[in-house]
Amino acid sequence: MSGNLFSKRVTIALDGMGGDNAPEIVVEGASLALKNHDNVRFIIFGDKKVLRHLIEQYPNVRDVTKLVHTDEMVLDDDKPSYALRRRNNSSMRLAIKAVRNGEADGAVSAGNTGALMAISKVMLRTLPGIERPAIGGIIPTKGEPCVMLDLGANVNCDADNLFEFSVMGDAFSRVIFQKENPSIGLLNIGTEEVKGNEAVKAAANMLRESDLDLNFYGHIEGDDIGEGIVDVVVTDGFTGNVALKTAEGTAKMFSHFLKDALKSSPIAMTGALLARTSLQKFKDRLNPSLYNGAMFLGLNGIVVKSHGGTDALGFANAVGVTIELAKNDINKHIVNEMIQSGHIPPEDDIELDDLDDIEDLDDLDD
Repeated sequence: MSGNLFSKRVTIALDGMGGDNAPEIVVEGASLALKNHDNVRFIIFGDKKVLRHLIEQYPNVRDVTKLVHTDEMVLDDDKPSYALRRRNNSSMRLAIKAVRNGEADGAVSAGNTGALMAISKVMLRTLPGIERPAIGGIIPTKGEPCVMLDLGANVNCDADNLFEFSVMGDAFSRVIFQKENPSIGLLNIGTEEVKGNEAVKAAANMLRESDLDLNFYGHIEGDDIGEGIVDVVVTDGFTGNVALKTAEGTAKMFSHFLKDALKSSPIAMTGALLARTSLQKFKDRLNPSLYNGAMFLGLNGIVVKSHGGTDALGFANAVGVTIELAKNDINKHIVNEMIQSGHIPPEDDIELDDLDDIEDLDDLDD
């Protein structure tokens, strides 16, 4: 909440070595984030020698940052189970550990997605009433952006999981988009109540009958996402990940066709020059950096995943999402709604040697 002298101070832990362009974009991204958010401090984990040199170039970061040295990092091709068992002193694990120990209010990493989820789930555990955490991401639409979950953490989901995702998505939308009564839609193969698998239909019934103050819109189809019909799109991780990658691929294809068309003739190139301001607005609207930052919703701590190949602006947006989630106590919103819903906290303790569900994350990528 930039500009508010009485805003809550938060400390954000940054994985300084995670991602394709780390550590440069981590430090530059932190600097950009500080321009829009006040009362923020950072703990950056990674190679102290390299990071100290970078931080000296950004005085605003230097003045609010504590550096913690480690020369170990999680590699892109590390299996989640390997990263969990063997990368005990990695920059990623130390950032999450800072959240667990109360030294930081949230953590951001652009590193290996599966490893980040595995380590976060084991170290932080899930919130009361939440069986599985979900990846919630910001999706552009014709209107205002929406949140979509799950984007790949849970391939198979039952009705209870989809109901929990709805509660978590509702809280995310209220905090990040300042929606007082966000609408929730279940992604389905049709809008009719009789369509869909049993989990989707049962989840719809649970949402309709819930005593919670949830604004359940009903079923939506894939093409409704871009229309911005709802504020929260809920689905299982398999469908969500496929939908996300399909949308990203379509956007890239469309941009490619547009560039080719604008270069096809001297007249087209002249038209592009005349329309450069409008074309820049078009480019900005689809810029993935502006929507970067997917939260692992449902964990007993805030962890945000930045796209591995993002630039400094994208990492800054992921940091900004983390700051807003922390300042607005998103997990309190989720827990309060789960209490009102009557959900009983599951017995979900995870031992380091019990990694059956963690191995399922090996297919996650950026």
